[in-house]
Amino acid sequence: MLPDSFDKMTIEAPHRHVHRHPKGQEVDKNRDREHPDDAQHFFRDVSRALDDAGEVLIVGPSTAKLHLFGYIQRHEHALEPKVVGLETVDHPTDGQLVAYAKQYFKASDKMR
Repeated sequence: MLPDSFDKMTIEAPHRHVHRHPKGQEVDKNRDREHPDDAQHFFRDVSRALDDAGEVLIVGPSTAKLHLFGYIQRHEHALEPKVVGLETVDHPTDGQLVAYAKQYFKASDKMR
């Protein structure tokens, strides 16, 4: 049975600062633009927010959702069985995301 309402929570991702270099200047390709642990901390924060979830649908653009799921598989063993789907969705609005989740779980309920 689908819930009639949703709770919204925002977890801020680490911000990337892109440095622009004038033409002709060499760019140091070995310099990290973000701290290497930023993604791990973000994925941990997302996982903590999902601790009480019954089912989890991970959506996102490109490979971001796969990186989150990989983190869950390696570090969040209690959360992993709650993940019922991984879907590619390119930067949806909040309303589009809610509609997508409702559609996904409605179809999932029919298959059970």
